Amino acid sequence: MLQLRRFLTRHLRYPRRNQDYQLSQMILSLVYPIILGLDRLETASLLRSNGTFQYLTGLPSYPSPQSLRRFLLQAAPDFREQLHRVNDYMLQHFIHRPDHRSRLILDLDSTIITVFGHQEGAAVGYNPRYRGKRSYDPLLCLEANSSFLWDVELRRGDAGTWAGSEELLACCFHSTPADIRELRVRADAGFGYGPVLEMLEARPAQYAVVARMIPSLKRVLRGLRYEPMNTRWEIAEFEHHVHGWPHARRCIVARKRIEETDPEPTLFTLERYAYRVWHTNLPLTPAGVWHFYDGRAGMEPRIRELREDYALRKIPTRAFAANALYLEVVRLAYNLVTAFQRTCLTEEWQSLTLSKLRHRLFWLPGELTRPRNRPILRFANPPLIKKRAAEILHQIHRLKPLEG
Repeated sequence: MLQLRRFLTRHLRYPRRNQDYQLSQMILSLVYPIILGLDRLETASLLRSNGTFQYLTGLPSYPSPQSLRRFLLQAAPDFREQLHRVNDYMLQHFIHRPDHRSRLILDLDSTIITVFGHQEGAAVGYNPRYRGKRSYDPLLCLEANSSFLWDVELRRGDAGTWAGSEELLACCFHSTPADIRELRVRADAGFGYGPVLEMLEARPAQYAVVARMIPSLKRVLRGLRYEPMNTRWEIAEFEHHVHGWPHARRCIVARKRIEETDPEPTLFTLERYAYRVWHTNLPLTPAGVWHFYDGRAGMEPRIRELREDYALRKIPTRAFAANALYLEVVRLAYNLVTAFQRTCLTEEWQSLTLSKLRHRLFWLPGELTRPRNRPILRFANPPLIKKRAAEILHQIHRLKPLEG
């Protein structure tokens, strides 16, 4: 219904000698295994002997792992930008479905992808699980309410904490639909630097960013007047002007007394108190800023799903540019599944992870039969499957093709 193949053909250009597969078929040949859980190119070669899969997808055959890897390696430098624009257009197409949106909430974070080889751009950096191992450190931006992967940027493993943040934000702002009236951003202390905050204020965007615990900020915390927020936490607010900033910014600080029975604190501690501090320009009370930022916790299971279910951890080549291109393919697969859930599935299925969705919908036992030479896909337990399929197909047929 989306006519995705036609859309990809119209918007992507990749001069190639081998014309056995169309460009759109090569892109989808990378997307299908990710959705089906075949997380390595070599594992995806199982589809080469699956005639039913090839019939359903319209592929003449399935490309070999060498063909797929060569496709990534030989792509022109601007091909990733082309695919990036395709992903951005899909976001604009689906963000107002099923309901029109007036506000976006963008959550920023990074994740560590450990590599076990000699991949270009992989370097030794912060890696608490595999210390001393080479890794990549991609930046991720997810939209909180829709769960769309708004943008992604592959970085070296030894990249600075906020390296690439300004470029990522510029791309996020560029892909935001013009009719979005309010943009809010949440990020951890890795983004709590002056240039990032200035860029958010220039947009303008409302933000809550965890403050870096620099010495001038630590000195202020002792002299504040705190008010109780609940049985354990106290809260206060103040204006703080860091050296080099053009002006002071509003800060919200929360603290709790560390009890002997508490586990080892992960927050900044000072004189038996643990602290949380945010820079913000939100027009909310201190408690409102606290609760707004805590909504960012929903990003963690999404990152875990990207790593475990969408092959984010499986680096397919040794070339940095090819791996960055593959990351855009992962983004395309993730957003296609998310759009499918939001527009075609019932509410209780919209929060399912891809792993659960595979078991409930994509991996159903069936057989492709041809009575009277007409292909019919027959499933086990037909009454239950038929009812669920009818509901999904009803929603699918309401979709409009991708245009532009």
